[in-house]
Amino acid sequence: MSQDSQVSKIDSRGGKRQDLTPFILPTQKKIHLDIRSIFGIVCGPGVVKMKITKDIKPVTYLKSRAADLLNQINETHRPVIITQNGEPRAVLQDPESYENMRNAIGLLKLISQGESDVRNGRVKSQEKVFKDIENSLKEKL
Repeated sequence: MSQDSQVSKIDSRGGKRQDLTPFILPTQKKIHLDIRSIFGIVCGPGVVKMKITKDIKPVTYLKSRAADLLNQINETHRPVIITQNGEPRAVLQDPESYENMRNAIGLLKLISQGESDVRNGRVKSQEKVFKDIENSLKEKL
């Protein structure tokens, strides 16, 4: 792996974390898939920082200014934490960011399952996979 394709993240205590390999999506944009970046905790390209003074609102604010709050989350794509009696009770998020988060979690689950299969020896060679696909297609024709 080349030096420029590796990304180092710094944890909250200033210590260096593992290198994260960027994924290339069909749109050809590089993203750095890290579970913490999905929730806006890690800063980087494409990750929006949470602004505490603007992104945490009491439930009374939601009741009185729901339309303004919806405009804010749809324009900034930052989630808003709704509090009740000073405690976080809900997170309000725009549909696009929610869908992106769900897709990222799905990818992480698939990666985890694949890693588990490799650890448990449930692997096939590329040649065997293509041969199985070929045979399956021949049976259908």
